[in-house]
Amino acid sequence: MDLTALLVGLVIGALVGGLLAWLSARSTLLARSAGAEAERDVLRDRVADLEAARDVDDTTAALLTPLRDTIGRVERQVGALERDRSLQFGQLGERLTEVSRSTESLRSETATLATALNASTIRGAWGEVQLRRVLELSGLLARCDFDEQVTSVSRHGATVRPDAVVNLPGARHVVVDSKAPMAHFLQAHSETVDEVERAELLAAHATALRRHVEGLAAKAYWTAFTRSPEVVICFVPGEAILATALADDPGLYEHALSRKVVLASPGTLFAVLRTIGAIWQQDALEQNARELLAIGQDLYARLATLGGHVTTMGQSLSRSVEQYNKFVGTLESRVLVTARRMHELHLASDAPPTLTPLEVAPRSLSAAELTDDLGRDARDDAFLARESPPGHASSAEASA
Repeated sequence: MDLTALLVGLVIGALVGGLLAWLSARSTLLARSAGAEAERDVLRDRVADLEAARDVDDTTAALLTPLRDTIGRVERQVGALERDRSLQFGQLGERLTEVSRSTESLRSETATLATALNASTIRGAWGEVQLRRVLELSGLLARCDFDEQVTSVSRHGATVRPDAVVNLPGARHVVVDSKAPMAHFLQAHSETVDEVERAELLAAHATALRRHVEGLAAKAYWTAFTRSPEVVICFVPGEAILATALADDPGLYEHALSRKVVLASPGTLFAVLRTIGAIWQQDALEQNARELLAIGQDLYARLATLGGHVTTMGQSLSRSVEQYNKFVGTLESRVLVTARRMHELHLASDAPPTLTPLEVAPRSLSAAELTDDLGRDARDDAFLARESPPGHASSAEASA
């Protein structure tokens, strides 16, 4: 009994223990299943989020593809521009180097020229060369339209030798002097001169030019040449040289004009010389017109004389036709009548010819140019003869 109860108790205990174990395992499995389901839901949500993010990334990538291509092209263009910029900067550097060398060379040559022009003889020669260039550029010919270094004597008995004498129509002359002072001007543009000293030198330049004007006025160049206007042209071989002097001394130009001296820069002198060239051309045209007028008048007179000769010859021809018609009329009425009678009597085998008077008369002159030397009656007769029917007078004469 006890053994059976013990076995039963063991069996019951085993069943209870197994039930408890199964319940425990079931609860564990349920817990794990719930956790797995929760994790599955979380993973499902994450997968959904990832898929949504992937779709957004794909859409963004599709939208950004043209931008990426554009950025690529811009990058390539920027690279090409950078290469071109580097190349151009290199070329620009080379050009700047060449310009720097040229500037240095020009500065050296300018310094040499300024040094050379400090000598008065060289300045005078340079002024003469500039004057000759302006004269030739204006179209004037040396030893024809102008002469250089002409020696003459003024009214004061002094020997003068202007740099150039420009010839004008009518044996007139204009005197040009090119020895304008510019030593102070050259010194004022030296690199070692400060502003104060430069202003003083420019003022001295204006004063020197005024003194030169007084010297030219005292020489009275125009008195040494016949029929020359009472003026002398002072050629200043540089626009800046004259402009600087006039800027420092504004009344210098009017003062020079009052002293019969004209201050002329290359541009001003060129305009004056071109005007002189136009005057020469107009004078040549006027001379040709006068010669043409004389030839025309001579031709007109000769035409009148020729008209008289033609009229006389026409009258002679008219008289010859008239005499011929009279001869034919007499022959017809006096001679051929007898000849026909002889032919009718069979005294001659051939019949006499039939003669007809001339009905064409010479044309009379009616142009006034050819009848001016004729009298009024002769012109009227010529007009009436031209208006009458051809052969009218001849037929009347033949019938007579």
